[in-house]
Amino acid sequence: MPKTPTKDELKQRLTDEQYHVTQEQGTERAFTGKYWDHKGDGVYRCVVCEEPLFASDTKFESGSGWPSFYDVIDKGNVELRADHSHGMRRTEVVCANCGAHLGHVFDDGPKPTGKRYCINSASLDFEDDESDADA
Repeated sequence: MPKTPTKDELKQRLTDEQYHVTQEQGTERAFTGKYWDHKGDGVYRCVVCEEPLFASDTKFESGSGWPSFYDVIDKGNVELRADHSHGMRRTEVVCANCGAHLGHVFDDGPKPTGKRYCINSASLDFEDDESDADA
């Protein structure tokens, strides 16, 4: 069973922004994250534990300034929690494996789910699909 990293280990491994977003429920500014307009094919993983969270084929342009997805890779890989901070009623999205804050989910996304997982780039790492053409 993998060891859960300590706060000090995470502070050493993650950038200040990654730590703030994932461990302190922070939010990066809109249109500033490295994945908000990213177009590559592959898998978006949790920056803390590398859990696969979102596939690039579910990413869409929401106009919000954050990476947006209409579905998760596996429902068991994320947890949804009520978030009443900042005087709002929202649903927080966290990594089910390590508890890292990812962003929020809203009911204004496209078909087939109608969901918009609005996720901070700072909470994600991207893994390109590997091409079999090189084999």
